[in-house]
Amino acid sequence: MELINKKILVTGGAGFIGSHLVDKLVDQENQVIVVDNLVSGKMEFLQESQEKIEMVKADLQNADTLLPILEGCDAVFHLAANPQVKITDDETRLHIDSNIILTYHVLEAMRKKSVKDIIFASTSTVYGEPNVVPTPEDYGPLIPISLYGASKLACEALISAYCYSYGMHSVIYRFANVIGSRSTHGVIYDFVNKLRATPNSMEILGREPGTRKSYIHISDCVGAMIHGYEHSKEKVGIYNIGTEDYTDVKTIADIVCRSMELEDVDYKWTGGVDDGRGWKGDVRIMLLVIEGIKALGWKPKHKSDKAVELTARELVKG
Repeated sequence: MELINKKILVTGGAGFIGSHLVDKLVDQENQVIVVDNLVSGKMEFLQESQEKIEMVKADLQNADTLLPILEGCDAVFHLAANPQVKITDDETRLHIDSNIILTYHVLEAMRKKSVKDIIFASTSTVYGEPNVVPTPEDYGPLIPISLYGASKLACEALISAYCYSYGMHSVIYRFANVIGSRSTHGVIYDFVNKLRATPNSMEILGREPGTRKSYIHISDCVGAMIHGYEHSKEKVGIYNIGTEDYTDVKTIADIVCRSMELEDVDYKWTGGVDDGRGWKGDVRIMLLVIEGIKALGWKPKHKSDKAVELTARELVKG
């Protein structure tokens, strides 16, 4: 379905990825409804589109919240979730409530209102630490090493079951590290803030040179989300979204320092946990096979280092 002049609901639409997606959907003349509890999302992220959208501040932990909102909708982009991979031992239920239970409520509301299309923001962390790198979508078994990855995998399973049980259609995206303006967490965001506080030195989690991962700029990510939905014909389409290269944490630190015009910064590596990870559940190497989405006619414009450079400039400027 071509995403022009449609009625689209975006859950988590005031967040980092969601707000960029909303801007693009509005540009394509869609009627967009944003539902967000504004815990991690921000109204200022929607300032470019706020005059053209319907904004509903609501908590989707209430199963009936979406029923009136879904009336007449053509599709749901479901991005509402807790975005933090790293959590404390006291927060173990966070991903259960904010990801799994919330996704169930969205699916139930869609079933009751006969809305058939859901586009879901999943994550590369569902793969855990795969033995095959780059990792294709058909890799298995999937053994997540973080509660975040486990919760997203559970959401994927729920979506698949609803599609086959109730005649729905889904596009599930397993993202690499998505970066860009409006991001509120992540390695680049952390580095910029640390260097603003202490320009001469910076603590870095892990062991030099750090983990190696794929980083995709938000502009590429949003383009892939829309293109994939418009062209996927499967009942449950699952696509990796990322770049075809990766970069390490030290390189990211160097790029951020250059973007801030800082020289001779003293990097203080913590040594990390579990043989050099930044934290428990941190994947050491992540690179995705993206042939599935490329077969639909999409490919990223920016490689990982360029995406990091663009993001650092955006965050420093913003």
